[in-house]
Amino acid sequence: MKIAFLVSEFPSVSQTFVLNQIVGLMDLGHDVHIFADKSGNTVTTHGNYEKYDLSKHTHYYRIPKNWLVRIVKAIAFIIQYAPRNYDVICRSLNVFRYGKQAWSLSLLFMSIPLLERERPFDIIHCQFGTLGLRAVSLLPIRTGNRKIVTSIRGSDVTVFLKKHPGIYRELFRKGYLFLPVCEFLKERLIQEGCAEKKIVVHYSGIDCSKFQYVQRQRVPGEAVKVLTVARLVEKKGIVFALEAVSGLLSKGEKLEYTIVGDGLLRGHLEQMIGRMGIERQVKLLGWKTHEEVKRLLEESHVLVAPSLTSDGGDQEGIPNAIKEAMACGLPVISTFHSGIPELVTDGITGLLVPERDANSLADSLAYLIRNPAICSKMGQAGRRQVEQKFDTHRLNKQLEGLYLGVMRES
Repeated sequence: MKIAFLVSEFPSVSQTFVLNQIVGLMDLGHDVHIFADKSGNTVTTHGNYEKYDLSKHTHYYRIPKNWLVRIVKAIAFIIQYAPRNYDVICRSLNVFRYGKQAWSLSLLFMSIPLLERERPFDIIHCQFGTLGLRAVSLLPIRTGNRKIVTSIRGSDVTVFLKKHPGIYRELFRKGYLFLPVCEFLKERLIQEGCAEKKIVVHYSGIDCSKFQYVQRQRVPGEAVKVLTVARLVEKKGIVFALEAVSGLLSKGEKLEYTIVGDGLLRGHLEQMIGRMGIERQVKLLGWKTHEEVKRLLEESHVLVAPSLTSDGGDQEGIPNAIKEAMACGLPVISTFHSGIPELVTDGITGLLVPERDANSLADSLAYLIRNPAICSKMGQAGRRQVEQKFDTHRLNKQLEGLYLGVMRES
């Protein structure tokens, strides 16, 4: 099959799940191309980006911000492509049908990479619901591309729909398949009017073979190494993890808390750490390469992922960082949030607490600190869980089957 992936940024250090799908489908023999708004950081991204030479499979729209430059480039495209694709060019400029997307020339710039392909794509896989809207606009432009598959990952339903009620109606009608990453998001789609027969829960996977299970043994008196891997945004709940860690440190617990990631809240978190006087025990490392994250997972004792619903309604699907931690044998402390209970079984593979509850986080962390044998059992159970339900090789094979099912539909 010839497959187009629509993404906002590629490569993205926080979206290894997209890269895992791409290389998995390539391994299965499919021709995959990536269409992105912008380029991410190729230095700190996954090693497979270079291994599979994905830069040659990636196409950027590169819509100039300067209006004069945009118009000049648009004229050049029209001259180049209109003789062989007159109908496509005209449709992309139809302001009566497409409004701002047409008069801003955005639709024209997004159509050109599709025109440069020798034959239409069999599947257009949009990695977020918001990108599905773009695919719906492109359908009449490049009429051979008919099969839209849309992954639903969290904020594209929980936040975007709150701001734009009903905006997915046409996508629900024209899209062939919707792949929410957890049951929680499936129910949200049904509530919004998507036909249940078009919805299949498809988890984001990790390559379990890339993560080494580590049987951890704590040396008496050793500081417990606590880890969080997340974007520094409100819904990750790191503020409450800091409060929990600070409370335990004040009671004499020996802890080292490492936070991997970056984002809008970094400055605020740095101020909190300074105000609490815990700079020696808490480190904000910023983004790290995938290999560096794996090393930190292997060296840590507990992963804390205190996800919550933000004030704006933003929610998770199921964080991949939790899957990777479980694959390495780490017990997890997380929250009863969105699809997380579908991954973390409370009391078996980790501990779950209510959202925004620093005291419960602290109690759970203290419990694991004092019970290393239970940590070991949770780590073993967690590894089995991700191998059985979240391994990317199994999930990519399932995705291939879903694509084939879509292809068989008229």
